[in-house]
Order: sequence, then structure tokens, then C-alpha cells
Amino acid sequence: MASVAEVKAAIDAAMLHVQEGQLAVRSANEQLGEAQLNLATAIDGSGHQSVQAAQAALAQAASELQECLTATLVAIDQAETYIATL
Repeated sequence: MASVAEVKAAIDAAMLHVQEGQLAVRSANEQLGEAQLNLATAIDGSGHQSVQAAQAALAQAASELQECLTATLVAIDQAETYIATL
């Protein structure tokens, strides 16, 4: 069985990975935002169905990235709460 110190160290290591993942998600979200702006500029005024579908797909991706970030924040909070009880 692992000691309390080993469990805390493992959780800390996991949270570090999560935080690195959060940075990647934030970066992806920024890149996605730039892509949305570029697309909007390039197709300004177009009502073509595929343009609307592309815009909707990018909006959905942005929403899912936000959900991912929110989930990781909850995970870190829960891990910190658990560590506090050890």
C-alpha cells in the first residue's frame, strides 16, 4: 500500500499533467478563435450552407473546449479537496 506522501506526490504529478493539458486547451481555444475570425472575414456575407456548417462546427468546437476546461478545473478542485483530507 502506498504511503500518504506517495499518494500526494502521485496526485500532484497528475494535477501537473492536467494543468499542462489546460494550457494546451487554452492555446487551442485561442487558435480556434483566430480561425473563426479568419473564416468570418473570408466569407463575409455568404449564406452558403457549407459556410454556415463550418461556422457552426467551429462554434461547437469552441463550446466543447470550454466544457473540457471546466471539467479539468473541477477535477483539480476535487483532487485538492482529497489531498486536504489526507
